[in-house]
Amino acid sequence: MIVRNMGLQKTKQLAFGDVYGAVMLPKEVQLHKAQNLDLKFQIPDVGKAFQGFIRTREVGEFLSGALAGAMAKAVLAPLETIRTRMVVGVGSRNIAGSFIQVIEQQGWQGLWAGNTINMLRIIPTQAIELGTFEWVKRAMTSAQEKWNQDGEPEVQIGEITLNIPLSWLSPVAVAGAAAGVAGTLAGHPLEVVKDRLTVRPEDYPNITVALSKIYKDGGIRGLYSGIAPTLIGMLPYSTCYYFMYDSLKRSYCGAKKKKTLNRAEMLLIGAFSGLTASTISFPLEVARKRLMVGALRGKCPPNMAAALAEVIREEGIGGLYRGWGASCLKVMPNSGITWMFYEAWKDILLIERRHL
Repeated sequence: MIVRNMGLQKTKQLAFGDVYGAVMLPKEVQLHKAQNLDLKFQIPDVGKAFQGFIRTREVGEFLSGALAGAMAKAVLAPLETIRTRMVVGVGSRNIAGSFIQVIEQQGWQGLWAGNTINMLRIIPTQAIELGTFEWVKRAMTSAQEKWNQDGEPEVQIGEITLNIPLSWLSPVAVAGAAAGVAGTLAGHPLEVVKDRLTVRPEDYPNITVALSKIYKDGGIRGLYSGIAPTLIGMLPYSTCYYFMYDSLKRSYCGAKKKKTLNRAEMLLIGAFSGLTASTISFPLEVARKRLMVGALRGKCPPNMAAALAEVIREEGIGGLYRGWGASCLKVMPNSGITWMFYEAWKDILLIERRHL
């Protein structure tokens, strides 16, 4: 509707209202028609997002570690049972005698005593440990490359600037230590339960009873009993273990001019890495086991130093390596099989991103 003003001949436009209450605006201030609003909401494709997530390198490494740990423990559970009994001084002092004793007292199933809790423990623990190792190694390698380009980190204290020389650190050694700490913190409560089921099955017949008794006696601290010596013992073992495997793998591939190892080579190098690391840290393992199950025997050393002194006093220096043979029989195949399965699962889950 166009209305012409008297004398001014100025055009105005009816903006809104009815014939009785129209508001007249100058043509220069016209109201434009608003654009239609798009109110459509797109539902996220959860399935696609999940597929993208599980295909990431980190998830593949975690899954590979979990599967490798589960397979290795299922095969080697009897050796784990014998090793634990010998380390804490329960039953026979030799491997064959301990096998016979367990079978006579508990039957064949006794060799898998505590294996259920061991499987529940090893799956998340191995996933966290191997996943942490790979992630920290990559992060440390990237950080060192940046330090080489931009200079090492500096700390400013007043007017004094201190350079922190971190380029000498081995990414593999740092990653190995981090993996050991992360895996230990995640799996220690179930490790305590497993040892109780293995050493005193008559008092701890199943997981539920064991958890209930341990929590009733010591609360959360009871589930983490012996965590300090465990971490102390784990650091040299884990650092050496991962450093040995990675170094041997790279050296061997370099010498043979190969890009990767075959399964038999992974098995052997993994086994040798486990043997070396176990031999170096075994006295700390003995002290750790003494602290973890000491309460069951009516005497518990107050700390790791006291546990080591007690072993030496009662059994001499040789006591620090009591059960070492059984430990090697368990550690060597466990390390070899774990690495073999881990690398195999990585080849399957990360085939497009596989590298040495």
